[in-house]
Amino acid sequence: MIYCLEDDSSIRDLMTYTLNVAGFDAEGFAESASFWQALRSHRPDLILLDIMLPKEDGLTVLKKLRSEPRTKDIPVIMATARGSEYDRVIGLDLGADDYLSKPFGMMEMVSRIRAVLRRTGASGDYSILEYRSIRMDPSRRTVTVNGEPVTLTLKEYELLHVFLEHPGIVFTRDRLLSLVWDISYAGETRTVDVHIGTLRTKLKEAGELIRTVRGVGYRLETL
Repeated sequence: MIYCLEDDSSIRDLMTYTLNVAGFDAEGFAESASFWQALRSHRPDLILLDIMLPKEDGLTVLKKLRSEPRTKDIPVIMATARGSEYDRVIGLDLGADDYLSKPFGMMEMVSRIRAVLRRTGASGDYSILEYRSIRMDPSRRTVTVNGEPVTLTLKEYELLHVFLEHPGIVFTRDRLLSLVWDISYAGETRTVDVHIGTLRTKLKEAGELIRTVRGVGYRLETL
């Protein structure tokens, strides 16, 4: 279970949705009161904690978490305003395990969470993804097709990761933008088509597995 303490409802909803799609259970909180109440009944595997919160700010929440025996070992990732080096330093000094600078991409968030969970031993789920001739090793960040290495850009890799984790699921272009690109990304959905095209080319014959769903988006073929 991942707890997301974020007062912006649109960001909070996107975070919890992305985490659910990525295979995590996630629950969002707009302020600290409901967060503390939930924490009394369930101990999460990790907490995503925004610094700028109403009433009780994120640094105060972090300090309380680290002072209580039951919560002091829960991994915490702080969300800070871009360029706010002071908040990041204070957060790390108080015991945060990592930080994200706003605005951040959803795939970056998922990658940071997995990295912290691996590092803290809270989760050993970092499995190799295999589908037909495609093999992805997230721990090494490598991709092979029929045993031959394939060199992908970061966005191509993240697109393929989404498809391999959810074969058969149709993703709209807007959804792929939210998952792979920054939530503040101002480009058109055409950029998804371009990256899908280059990904298919690099995967060679395996690229045919990424099918276009006309008028909707893309999916990884399961037939």
